[in-house]
Amino acid sequence: MSDDVTADLIRALIEHMRGARDDWGSLAMVIDLSAGRISGTHGYVYSPDGTTSAVASRPSGIAPAVEAYLASVYTSQQKRPAKILVQFDRSSGAYEVTFEDDDATRWKATPANIEQLSAQLRPRFD
Repeated sequence: MSDDVTADLIRALIEHMRGARDDWGSLAMVIDLSAGRISGTHGYVYSPDGTTSAVASRPSGIAPAVEAYLASVYTSQQKRPAKILVQFDRSSGAYEVTFEDDDATRWKATPANIEQLSAQLRPRFD
C-alpha cells in the first residue's frame, strides 16, 4: 500500500474487477457495507464506444484497501457508511468518492431500475 489510500482503493477495485472489457474509459463501483464490513460490490464500466458493462470486484481482494480508506476518513468511534460509490475516469485520473450513511437501498440494482442506474452512476467530471 502507498501513502495515498484513495489511489490504493481505486487500484484494488480495478485489480479485482471482473466483467470489464479491456477498453473501458470510466468506472462506477458501489461497495456495500454491513456492520462496517464489505458485503458486496457492483457497478459499471463505460467504454469510449458507449458500451456499458456490469462489473464487480472481489470483496476479499479489496478489503485491505477499503479498511485503510475508511480508517483515514472515520474514527473507530464513528458509524461507518452503508455504501461507498467510487467513480473514476481512466484517462484523466479524475475521481470522486461518495458515501451513503444510512440508506442501504441507494444505488441498489433492481430489474426496475437497471437501465437508469447505469446512467445515474456514470462518472461526469465537468
